[in-house]
Amino acid sequence: MGNYKIHLLSSQSTIKQALIQLNILAKDAILFIVDQEEKLIGALTDGDVRRGLIKGIGIDDKVDSIIQGNPKYIRKGERDINKVIEYREGHFRILPVIDKHDIVVNVINFSEIRSYLPVDAVIMAGGRGQRLQPLTDTTPKPLLKVGGKAIMEHNVDRLALYGIDDFWFSVNYLGEQIESHFGNGNHNNIHIDYVWEDEPLGTIGAVSKITNFSHDYVLVMNSDLLTNLDYEHFYLDFIHQDADFSVVTIPYTISVPYAVLETENDQIKSFKEKPTYTYYSNGGIYLMKKSVLDFLPKEAHFNATDLMEKLIKENKKVVSYPLLGYWLDIGKHEDFEKAQIDIKHIKF
Repeated sequence: MGNYKIHLLSSQSTIKQALIQLNILAKDAILFIVDQEEKLIGALTDGDVRRGLIKGIGIDDKVDSIIQGNPKYIRKGERDINKVIEYREGHFRILPVIDKHDIVVNVINFSEIRSYLPVDAVIMAGGRGQRLQPLTDTTPKPLLKVGGKAIMEHNVDRLALYGIDDFWFSVNYLGEQIESHFGNGNHNNIHIDYVWEDEPLGTIGAVSKITNFSHDYVLVMNSDLLTNLDYEHFYLDFIHQDADFSVVTIPYTISVPYAVLETENDQIKSFKEKPTYTYYSNGGIYLMKKSVLDFLPKEAHFNATDLMEKLIKENKKVVSYPLLGYWLDIGKHEDFEKAQIDIKHIKF
């Protein structure tokens, strides 16, 4: 994804300037006309220019004489993404994103992304990665490469694919390398802030240091995961269940090769012949209402499982989202080696 501002044009520009910019955009030829504060005024396509020229408007005239008023747009932070889905399925391919002041803050292109989720993403990337030594002696685990790309970069790119553009990276060990690698994210039309852990704060404790989230929903995930999770479906399930907190869970099936007896006071009440049981484990990806973060202690060691326990005790709705796709926690050398093989075959 390039710089979204190539789609913006001042209302004071001439039609000739618009034609030059439309030509540069080629197959993505649509401009969003803005005032001097970059507030959205209208939209302009090749067709609008042609119709204007037919009416006798000259190429040195201002574009505001031929623009489309009331263009389609997405409001940043809007909770209901049904409008996003409606635009996408209605073949509105390129749309401006405006903030509460109507200022254009992004332009999304559905040929490049799949959705536009109203979510802040926090990626926990401060761990030492001891089980992967000596690989992590000089390189932080999130920057170890899988298929020629850093593990964490796979995650950032996938989140951005679903339109998440506000990121927070929690860093500690060799965090300078992570900051140098990703920068502020502007070259990818995303924004990255860094949260530094002076000492390890667990799997979610560092989130308490963030006070200026842009959205009402926050996704927290470990940086060392490889997954093809459908984040839009995860979000829609969260909304449908009216959950306070949702955790991606990984199903594990265990088949018992013998009959399992159910007894009471040594008396057999029933039995199951070679049963299969499915259990669900924590996948290290969490979606939550921003309000539940009030339950985090300030800058103290705290794990995501601690938060889940606390929320359950407070009668908050904590739900499971069973993942049917690919998931791998790259914690050990054998996991890292498996990832190098799997990445060639995973459908992202």
